[in-house]
Amino acid sequence: MRTILIPVLFVLSATCVPALCGNEETPVLQPGAPAETRSRFAGLDDVRLLANGLLQLGQSLREFVQRTKGQINDILQKLNIFDHSFYQLSVLASEIKEEGEELKKTTVVLKANNDEIKDLSVQINSKMENIMQEKSQLQNKVEGLEKKLSTLSHGLVTSDQVAEINGLRDVINSQEQSIIELLNAVKEQNDQINHQKTKIKILEEKVDDTIERMPENFNSEAPTLTPFLTSSSTSNPEMMNLPSDCSQLFSRGERASGVYAIRPNGSEPFMAFCDMSKDYGVTVIQRRRDGSVNFDQTWEKYENGFGYFQGEFWLGLRKIRSLAAQGDSVLHFQLEDWKQVRRFIEYRFYLDGPESNYTIHLTHLSGDLPDPISNHTGMMFSTKDRDNDKHQDLNCAHSYTGGWWFNACGDTNLNGRYFHMRPKGRSERRRGIQWKPARKAPYFLKLTQISVYPVHSCNP
Repeated sequence: MRTILIPVLFVLSATCVPALCGNEETPVLQPGAPAETRSRFAGLDDVRLLANGLLQLGQSLREFVQRTKGQINDILQKLNIFDHSFYQLSVLASEIKEEGEELKKTTVVLKANNDEIKDLSVQINSKMENIMQEKSQLQNKVEGLEKKLSTLSHGLVTSDQVAEINGLRDVINSQEQSIIELLNAVKEQNDQINHQKTKIKILEEKVDDTIERMPENFNSEAPTLTPFLTSSSTSNPEMMNLPSDCSQLFSRGERASGVYAIRPNGSEPFMAFCDMSKDYGVTVIQRRRDGSVNFDQTWEKYENGFGYFQGEFWLGLRKIRSLAAQGDSVLHFQLEDWKQVRRFIEYRFYLDGPESNYTIHLTHLSGDLPDPISNHTGMMFSTKDRDNDKHQDLNCAHSYTGGWWFNACGDTNLNGRYFHMRPKGRSERRRGIQWKPARKAPYFLKLTQISVYPVHSCNP
């Protein structure tokens, strides 16, 4: 830029001095020479030189803008990679902390069991001592009887009495053997308990050391999808020009699927994943594909959103509500089972606000899937820590896992547990991701995607 500006400045100074600046010198007339009139305007060559300089300047500015855009795109890609890596590290940290908590709970249980075993061992030892004393007393009595018998004549002792004495001796010997085996078993149990305690102590030290070495900005919960901007920045003219949803972004000419900033219904802007693969853009609110994100989350998580856009995520009830509040919205379900068969179904829908626990209203429109959730219209959203379903004796979200618009539980839940293989037990299958029409076999799903778009976007 600096090397281009220097010749332009020279050209400007060359044309300004004689022509534009107004400092015209009085010509000196030679004797006998005709008078020569100088023009007040710059010469054509000077103008062309100036124009060429300006064209070069514009071209350089254009190249600079293109390079800057490329650098910004590279930075955004690196930020996305960093966000993904940060999420994976945070998930790993969360798993380590959860394992640490489980180990601590196991340690408490083992310690309690160890105390009980110690008490039992003390009682057993006490009983063993009593038995040993009784045994020694019996042996002394038997020995005394034998001595007396030996002194007596054989005619005074009957064969029945001799058999009884021999039987008593056998009982004492068998009791002694049982006592010895019991003492050995107690000793082995104590050795095993001490070995387990040593292992638990080593694991606790490793977990504590790992937790201490983790960065302070890691927390035990998976990161939520944060808003694009704070409310204080919404007065920025560029932010006011954000699209209301992905369909509006599509109508502006954007055709690449990815993460964009949107601002539905004048709400606070936030990031959303836009699917541009159809002839119109849709805003994705849920995606399941590999089980990398745990969907058995609390009400707060389902309200604000969780997961990451490049994998599995739930956009958040607040943001879904702001999309639905724009009116005439379609809820699109795209499902794929483990036989790689894809189907879809669509509903006209509306979502109430948090004061009504995000009650959903559905009207079936079209699709090649059976309709099992029209009877869910008017249902409030439920999670494991907030029971809003119609079942009197059961919290469906707690029993089946995952937040959903449960009626009386039922078998349709796209936020259930992700199974990489079909479970054998029926009760376990009902905890998974499935779509079950009434009186028909359920679809056990591998991929799900729920998206929202306005009715008019698909019929321009």
